Amino acid sequence: MAENSAGTPLLQVEDLTAGYGRDPVVAGISLRFRAGEIACIIGPNGAGKSTLIKAITSEAVTLSGRVALRGRDVTRLQAAELARLGVGWVPQLNDVFSALTVRENLEMGGYQMSPRVVSERIEEMLALFPILRPLEHGTAGKLSGGERKVLALSRALMPKPSVLLLDEPTASLSPEMSRLVLEDCVQALAAQGVGVVLVEQRAQAALKISQWGYVMVGGRLAIQGAASELLARDDMARVFLGAQDS
Repeated sequence: MAENSAGTPLLQVEDLTAGYGRDPVVAGISLRFRAGEIACIIGPNGAGKSTLIKAITSEAVTLSGRVALRGRDVTRLQAAELARLGVGWVPQLNDVFSALTVRENLEMGGYQMSPRVVSERIEEMLALFPILRPLEHGTAGKLSGGERKVLALSRALMPKPSVLLLDEPTASLSPEMSRLVLEDCVQALAAQGVGVVLVEQRAQAALKISQWGYVMVGGRLAIQGAASELLARDDMARVFLGAQDS
């Protein structure tokens, strides 16, 4: 299938090999992500999807290859440094501060901004994700899994990132909350011009909201193409996605 090469990539991964210590988990991965689009990375368990995201944010070790943001080499930069350059990241676990209130979590997301801008951004987040408004002064530790994930997305959006990396955002969520996160929240981000890189186990649901899809198998990129084309392939569920996906 053709590569996702039209237009200047916002975030680009070139021939990346990465893992933990000296042992590679993913090898020779090349991907391109564009502003205002959702690109999903899917594949069976153990394919290396989360390791790839962790390599971009230096949570895993990059052994070779390159990561570029708007053409600038950002390989091996830590998540905090990437955030200053416009890369947001929502990990699968430890995505909010449980002891803080919802509002305080959002304030933490804007810690580099002036108090006035922080207040303005919080209002924008509460308007974008109205599920959070009645929860604003409650502690994050008391939120449901879905509410917690929406808060994590909102906190990552506070500094207005140009690209947002989401690692398994629907993990452990109910079908209804998964739908909310994917169909409402993630699509709302792309509509605001954010480039969304979505690692997701619910492959078909992810492809339905994405413009482009990458399928990883065994630590390597097996297939890439327009999401609609991948959805139409008869062999996807059997060979790559698993029959349990719905």
